[in-house]
Amino acid sequence: MEKNISRRSFLKYLGAGTATTLIVCAGNKQGSNATEEYKKQVEPPVGKMTYRTNSSTGDKVSLLGYGMMRLPMKEGSDNEFDQEMINRQTDYAIEHGLNYFDTSPVYCQGQSEHCTGIALSRHKREEYYVATKLSNFHPSFQTREGAISMYKKSLSELQVDYIDYYLLHAIGKDMDEFNKRFVDNGIMDYLVKEREAGRIRNLGFSFHGKKEVFDEVLAMHDKYHWDFVQIELNYLDWDFANEISSKNVDARYLYDELQKLNIAAVIMEPLLGGRLANLPQYLATTLKQRIPERSVASWAFRYAGTPKGVLTVLSGMTYMEHLKDNLLSYCPLKPLTEEEQEFLHGDIAKQIVGLENIPCNDCKYCMPCPYGVDIPGLFVHYNKCKNEGLLPSALMDKTYKENRRKYLISLDRSVPRARQADHCIGCGQCQPHCPQNIRIPQELRKIDEFVEKLKQDKLLE
Repeated sequence: MEKNISRRSFLKYLGAGTATTLIVCAGNKQGSNATEEYKKQVEPPVGKMTYRTNSSTGDKVSLLGYGMMRLPMKEGSDNEFDQEMINRQTDYAIEHGLNYFDTSPVYCQGQSEHCTGIALSRHKREEYYVATKLSNFHPSFQTREGAISMYKKSLSELQVDYIDYYLLHAIGKDMDEFNKRFVDNGIMDYLVKEREAGRIRNLGFSFHGKKEVFDEVLAMHDKYHWDFVQIELNYLDWDFANEISSKNVDARYLYDELQKLNIAAVIMEPLLGGRLANLPQYLATTLKQRIPERSVASWAFRYAGTPKGVLTVLSGMTYMEHLKDNLLSYCPLKPLTEEEQEFLHGDIAKQIVGLENIPCNDCKYCMPCPYGVDIPGLFVHYNKCKNEGLLPSALMDKTYKENRRKYLISLDRSVPRARQADHCIGCGQCQPHCPQNIRIPQELRKIDEFVEKLKQDKLLE
């Protein structure tokens, strides 16, 4: 590295996680040595990826999977994706052994499959597994003809003759919806025949929702033979998903039920939409003190990858530094010890639950809002301020005025005024699509009322 490199470029080169390490470790000889070691490993090693074997088909799948739902945008644009960067990151991932790419017809404003297809088509077909979904949420795609047209369009957009992993997207609301989307229209029988013909190699579903729906659909294993199931698993959801939302199911239960049937688990939301990478400073420091040279996010990835029944762990890696950091976690994986798992369960997860945040994962399933409200942006901003202790309080303390000013300024910087909570009319169109079952209009109304009181300086009245 050249001596005259700027401080900003240096931090960008190392990534945000390493920047935190430099701060935590300043003045500490052991920490300094660890930081130097990490700097040597900024480039993940080639040929060290950890793989898991799918017992259903024998596929050797990389433990890190690429979630193509948060693709990089061209600078200054909010609707044009940076295909050149997508290609570069895909090439880098494949070079380092990552071979599982997960997309959907509805990701990235409907452009994810197209962008993914361009990036992957530049590689040999045997170098990657592609996963996509039957995302037939709209009634026009719930007919047999509509669902088949979505499936065939996925093959075309991805530029492939077969799909390695095909999912029924986001089941869990209720069985009536499941039957309407997949059974009554005959599409399940069609997909089973497509698997027999080899155009689908593995058939499964992704789950968000009620325990009774998961149990009933899983019980169809004898009829449909589920090759894999995609579930949300992280050290917070392992025991506390139901506590965070009464409509969610603890990951421990989901994983154990899949293990009983020897069904491979594909993991989504290992970071809970980034929440487990952006912990309150005191919790981040606790993790950093244990392993100074690694990022806060690495704890969550090692946790999600440790169970033997996990086939791959998906991550939406928008930036190259995210990709590199996650590759370091799995090239190769160093499984968590029992003591480390208990540390995450007992010391970290319990404290996160106590924060009582809005349980938004920034998945953007609620978007677009017909009235332009940036729903996940508002929730992420609120949670961030709360986690960092910057939420203005009604208590008469000396930080109120400073925090009030910071909150309002950072809100306008994070979310344009035309997309803030006061533009929500409470139509409720977003709520049925939320995997976390957040009462979105009610939460937006609370934020709107809170912001209005701050603007009028009436929070203390």
